[in-house]
Amino acid sequence: MIRLRDYTPARLELGLTGNSLPTRALLEFQLAHAKARDAVHLPLAVKSLVLELKERNIPSITLASAAPNRNEYLKRPDLGRRLGEESRERLACLRSEYDAAFVIADGLSSLAVHRHAVPLLELLLRNLDWRIAPVAIVEQGRVAIGDEIGELLGARIVVVFIGERP
Repeated sequence: MIRLRDYTPARLELGLTGNSLPTRALLEFQLAHAKARDAVHLPLAVKSLVLELKERNIPSITLASAAPNRNEYLKRPDLGRRLGEESRERLACLRSEYDAAFVIADGLSSLAVHRHAVPLLELLLRNLDWRIAPVAIVEQGRVAIGDEIGELLGARIVVVFIGERP
């Protein structure tokens, strides 16, 4: 017998107890939902990222989106897709002819991006003989913010590392 559950981590074939889910399935869902909510609200550890990059001799710049705080960021996705005015001005001063720009943005899980972005970036940079812009660390940033950053820096390509909900 083929069971879909054997091929996906999705919540399938959970069973029923009367008209509801079994207690174990319900509690597992509630725990996963709580972890996702926590991930969405956890602030990005910007200072820690800056230090990790500095230890690896990778220059960086800290920036912020147009979202003034996390609540606005979650309510207004459009604000997370563009830089705040001060960040735009700071980046304009760095404009050059870069081959690539890398962006680390918190997205919807700052913990996820914090755990994985720097080690992955280190591996990538080790094998690239390109002119790389300072790594942009963006608070309250969404994927599309990379477009504006690339344009302001004069980068040919932009790679965005972004946290996603668990």
